[in-house]
Amino acid sequence: MMKGIIAATASVASLVCASLSGDALAQEKPPESYIYATYFKCDVTLQDRADEIVMQLDKPLWDAAIAAGSVAGWGWLAHQTGGQWRRVQYFRAGSIDALLTAQKKVGDQADAKNRKLATEFGRICNSHDDYIWRAVAGKGNERARGGASFSVYYVCDQAREGEADALVKSAFAPMYDQMVADGALKSWGWNEHVVGAQYRRLATITATDVASLMKARSAIVAAMEKNPLARTLDTICDSHADYIWEIRSEVP
Repeated sequence: MMKGIIAATASVASLVCASLSGDALAQEKPPESYIYATYFKCDVTLQDRADEIVMQLDKPLWDAAIAAGSVAGWGWLAHQTGGQWRRVQYFRAGSIDALLTAQKKVGDQADAKNRKLATEFGRICNSHDDYIWRAVAGKGNERARGGASFSVYYVCDQAREGEADALVKSAFAPMYDQMVADGALKSWGWNEHVVGAQYRRLATITATDVASLMKARSAIVAAMEKNPLARTLDTICDSHADYIWEIRSEVP
């Protein structure tokens, strides 16, 4: 057992060093991408009405913000399986300042456009959690991501989060990238906490529909069970919450 732990630790150290090597640093750095996500707790008997309000009130405003270049993308997701969050609204931009500016502008526009609808939505979904995430690794998130998403929200040892990031980028990203290339997945992502509550990392995969998503998820789990580095990741991020989301509306 001790030899296995030492070997896994050495493998993590080598992955971290590789990620900081001259070759890695010489690669072109991708543009920064930040995600503002609001996770709503809603009255389940009225949540479909909340969807109608978002499509009528919010979607046109976010479409206009994307067309103007204020944000890079927006989406509205509905709970399929998981915990207490029932809906998610997210939007992406190249900086935190851009996120916060867009949030205020669209919020003010929604109130001015139809305060009655905005108030009705607030009564249906009257509690929420806000997170800002920074994209660390991923593929396919800048285009249509399909109809279903599997999200894993991790609680991690903050002193070892860099190790977790190195593991994902060096050990697991090639598998995810190949699944996107083969069409088994539409996208995948690994995101770090910037602002929010207890969850420190967010892993996402998306596919055409729930059936395709779960088939891909099963293949990933089978591969991870054979990889000792997956167990190392579990020691760094040792608690998590799983959600399956239906992607109701999304503009890359």
